[in-house]
Amino acid sequence: MSFEITKEYILEIQQLIAEQKNDALLSLLEEVHYADIAEIIEELNSYQATYLIKLLESEKTSDALAELDEDTREKILKKLSSKEIAGEIDELDTDDAADIIAELPEEQKEEVISHLEDVEHAKEIVELLRYDEDTAGGLMAKELVKVNENWNVLTCVKEMRAQAEEVTRVHSIYVVDDNDVLRGRLSLKDLLTTSTRSPIKDIFIKKVDAVNVNEDVEEVAKIMQKYDLEAIPVIDELGRLVGRITIDDIVDVIKEEAEKDYQLAAGIVDDVEADDTIWELTRARLPWLILGLFGGIGSVFIMEGYEDALNKYKELFFFTPLIAAMAGNVGVQSSAIVVQGLANDIIKGSLFSRLLKEVSLSLISGVVLGVLIILFGFITNMDLVFSFTIAISMLCVIIIASLVGTFVPIILDKRGIDPAIATGPFITTSNDIFGIFLFFFIAKLMLGF
Repeated sequence: MSFEITKEYILEIQQLIAEQKNDALLSLLEEVHYADIAEIIEELNSYQATYLIKLLESEKTSDALAELDEDTREKILKKLSSKEIAGEIDELDTDDAADIIAELPEEQKEEVISHLEDVEHAKEIVELLRYDEDTAGGLMAKELVKVNENWNVLTCVKEMRAQAEEVTRVHSIYVVDDNDVLRGRLSLKDLLTTSTRSPIKDIFIKKVDAVNVNEDVEEVAKIMQKYDLEAIPVIDELGRLVGRITIDDIVDVIKEEAEKDYQLAAGIVDDVEADDTIWELTRARLPWLILGLFGGIGSVFIMEGYEDALNKYKELFFFTPLIAAMAGNVGVQSSAIVVQGLANDIIKGSLFSRLLKEVSLSLISGVVLGVLIILFGFITNMDLVFSFTIAISMLCVIIIASLVGTFVPIILDKRGIDPAIATGPFITTSNDIFGIFLFFFIAKLMLGF
């Protein structure tokens, strides 16, 4: 049963902080997991959160800090001295430690690093800070278990025991040569069932998936997802083992990418959250709204060009929102499927086969919807020619909207632009304009105005 953080629980903690009843606080939070501590801190103001961080042991609060939202963590870190921050950093794995230090002002980074007690830990953190955060090097941790191919099993076990003290979870045992070049991995079963005098080079598995330090994190995520890996080793340009990436870090990458794509699809250009400032939210949302405004103005000009037709066939005006809505909906559906396929790397085959498939799908959808329009016209005593005009216009609009929704994300992806940008207002606005123009153009051909 999961730990539940209730409103009453938070009020009790706030009351204890206000009364500075430290023993009661420590007793209340003694068995609480660090992830729940992070959730509790998110509910407190910055003074209360800092009070709690200073009160609890760094062994627990360090992991809680790593779990916090960046904005919340920033507010807390501003209230801590460089020495206090270093005390938290000392308890973290190198990847989490590097992430937190990277968020600090430049002048404070050096201060915090200078206060770290473990010199080797500090060196590894400094090394990680050199890598771009969107690369495997920026995501990896230095903590891992590695053995030399020239050792025997007995020596290997002794060395593993020493190394494992610094590693939270031992996912894999990596085998390297004298130059630290990754040679393979070691099966725990083989290690336990082999003679203690057997050399490691005779029993290790040579096949091992690895990524380069400069590999993009999204590519790393795809590799780990494809091969169901809990951890993957990271090597440098010389093939030397320099770190590992674990599944919990990849889950964070996937989550962040999904949030980014969701916001792009909704027409939000910057990474924002609900509690950001009005200016930040406006800056993120306004550009696509301006695009939508210009798109609407374009539709107005198109309709003005067919003013005489609207005077003669007033019914066309009432069907304009329907055509625009169908164009936008079909375009968003098509682009969403393509963007998902591109993200999961399952878009295969030639563009022609994709074209053929989309045209086929559009024809089926368009024919079904067109028949429904004709039936609607029959029930409402609409002119048969007019009903066919609406139905054929809708069919053509659906085909064009589907093709636009399919190929725009593919083209953007080929040009190195995030295709998720095409799934929201961009597709809706462009298809609205194309749809309305096509509607009136076909209506003009069929109705003869």
